[in-house]
Amino acid sequence: MSRGTLYDKVWENHKVASLPTGQDQLFVGLHLVHEVTSPQAFGMLKERGRTVAFPERTHATVDHIVPTGDRARPFGDEAAENMMAELEENVRGSGITFSDPDSGDQGIVHVIGPEQGLTQPGMTIVCGDSHTSTHGAFGALAFGIGTSQIRDVLATGCVAMEKQKVRRIEVTGELGDGVTAKDVILTIIRKLGTEGGVGYVYEYAGEAIETLGMEGRMSICNMSIEGGARAGYVNPDETTYEWLRETDAFADDPEEFERLKPYWESVTSDSDAEYDDVVTIDGSAIEPTVTWGTTPGQGIGITEPIPHPEDLPAEKVETARRAQKHMRVEPGETMEGYKIDVAFLGSCTNARLKDLREAAAFVKGREVHPDVRAMVVPGSQRVQKAAEAEGLDAVFKAAGFDWREPGCSMCLGMNDDQLQGDEASASSSNRNFVGRQGSKDGRTVLMSPIMVAAAAVTGEVTDVREMKEVTVA
Repeated sequence: MSRGTLYDKVWENHKVASLPTGQDQLFVGLHLVHEVTSPQAFGMLKERGRTVAFPERTHATVDHIVPTGDRARPFGDEAAENMMAELEENVRGSGITFSDPDSGDQGIVHVIGPEQGLTQPGMTIVCGDSHTSTHGAFGALAFGIGTSQIRDVLATGCVAMEKQKVRRIEVTGELGDGVTAKDVILTIIRKLGTEGGVGYVYEYAGEAIETLGMEGRMSICNMSIEGGARAGYVNPDETTYEWLRETDAFADDPEEFERLKPYWESVTSDSDAEYDDVVTIDGSAIEPTVTWGTTPGQGIGITEPIPHPEDLPAEKVETARRAQKHMRVEPGETMEGYKIDVAFLGSCTNARLKDLREAAAFVKGREVHPDVRAMVVPGSQRVQKAAEAEGLDAVFKAAGFDWREPGCSMCLGMNDDQLQGDEASASSSNRNFVGRQGSKDGRTVLMSPIMVAAAAVTGEVTDVREMKEVTVA
């Protein structure tokens, strides 16, 4: 088993007890709550006459069902209104801080935690959402949990888990023009498989990772779960600390920042740490990457041919055939030129200010293709406000994009933002499962924000490198 990694250190720092089940009981440093997975857990708490043990370590927002258009209450969708009302009652009755739409802080749970400084290195973080792995970008151990575990964390501040193995993924070299963190993680999942990370947490390292900003690191950690890993993380460094220094938690309290920094530094993986597995990927060989199928692992570089199912491992052949039939693609062809109907720029993977800046810089002076319905959904109200202060909304609107209110939106289609019929979507989100964006016949092609912008303009999947010189940090 691994030794001396950040995972081992943070795990031991939060271990309360070893359980007869073989699991460890871990103390939870931050519990993030949203409207979809929490109502049942709060209900279980009430049935047992329990209260929230650590409301000060719990933070709530609304993101999955909240409309990104008209937000007048009650919401037009009765189910959404009921979930919203129940969340409001639960968090306010428990003394939990709530980033609601009137606060100016509302947004996707995995966007607001980092931007408010709630997410910090060396923490254990849980949320009833699979993409909680996002927070690992800060050197935290962050896990998605189920409803019964949400109940346990609310009641005790602890969660029971089995310790995993640690795989270090070193992405070497320098990323090329037009290549982003999204392309890196799609490449990793493609190479290791959607089940390749089962039983592991991923430690991302190497020059290509270390030179990324926090937004890029969050994109990579966000999709760890798509590769089967229980979590993913990047060791904290000066890039991490500079981000944190400007957040609410420390902007007005530099002394607290200096007090905590030695702990953050202490949990980084030792130079002689032992790993259960090490994988090396040449970052300089990565090109803009898109999916051709119905899992995030079915991806290719934009210039590469779609694989013939028969050339894949036996267990993947039938899945590939079904995926290609659904997506209406042919083996041997590339994805370049694949017609799209919708361009979606948003989600907890790619809806931060840097993502919007890069896409806006590309679309400035261009127009959305007349056959494309394009939308931008900022990751939070803070991202929205900052983008509008920079005039990014005006750039998108002038190009023909719909500028919407923050939320999960078309990533999973739990509100009105959905694909219709067999529409094809160029999406900056994290999953391309059948039905994921609201229609069982809809087709989703995952890609980076700047590739979404290019597809919106051309009406088809396009190699952004051929349209202009693009440098992405």
